[in-house]
Amino acid sequence: MNIQSIGIIGAGIMGSGIAQVCAAKDLHVTLLDINQAAVDKGMQNISNSLDRLIKKELITSAQKDATLKKIKLSIAYQDLKGLDLVIEAATENQALKENILKQVDSIVDSKVIIATNTSSLSVTKLAAQNSNPSRFIGMHFFNPVPMMSLVEVIRGLQTSDATHSAITALAKEIGKETITVQNAPGFVVNRILLPMINEAFFVLHEGIASAEDIDTGMKLGCNQPIGPLALADLIGLDTCLAVMEVYFNNFNDSKYRPCPLLREMVDAGYLGRKTKRGVYQYD
Repeated sequence: MNIQSIGIIGAGIMGSGIAQVCAAKDLHVTLLDINQAAVDKGMQNISNSLDRLIKKELITSAQKDATLKKIKLSIAYQDLKGLDLVIEAATENQALKENILKQVDSIVDSKVIIATNTSSLSVTKLAAQNSNPSRFIGMHFFNPVPMMSLVEVIRGLQTSDATHSAITALAKEIGKETITVQNAPGFVVNRILLPMINEAFFVLHEGIASAEDIDTGMKLGCNQPIGPLALADLIGLDTCLAVMEVYFNNFNDSKYRPCPLLREMVDAGYLGRKTKRGVYQYD
């Protein structure tokens, strides 16, 4: 299948990042969200990201302009008609994603591939919302999308070989490396990463070390480019908590119990970079 046009639902950090990398490879992108303010903010995020690449001399101003021209903003699901692929990149919430996917299924052709950018939810269960679940697949990008080279391609129980091949080819076309993963909570990377972040919160919660020393220890001792607590702020503490709750509920194993400090910070609205305050404070 030759994918040339892509609809992306959700203009947040992930959705706008996916839109950027697709448009930069000359694909036509429709970026959709619930209101004009949301899609305008998504487009501004893309513009700012491209400006950073210009500053680093990785692209030119002309390339930025060409990328932006490939992106159409929308607040109407009807604009997804006629596209080759739709990627759902909404908040990590089962009910929300199911509602979105039902709407997409009612609008696009039955042969159009539908992908979800979920980082923890069951691809098999989400596929069941589809009239043709064989065309449904997980396509998990990593934040920040323009800089991170990996895409986890997750096969649900129903996913066809043709769907898997088309999505793997597309990921390579937009400059990403792929690993193929069978459906399971957290898949591969987050199954390993999020419990580590959660454990860092336990270390902080127990007063064993300061946030700065925890992050410094992991960077210098494990050669990580960013400490786990700073990474949690980048991901979003609410997202980290949601993923850990999915693990805890699915595995029924106490090793996935969310740290009380993580939960309390989310309750306080300290969600990380997006709220200017998480483990650290941001200007």
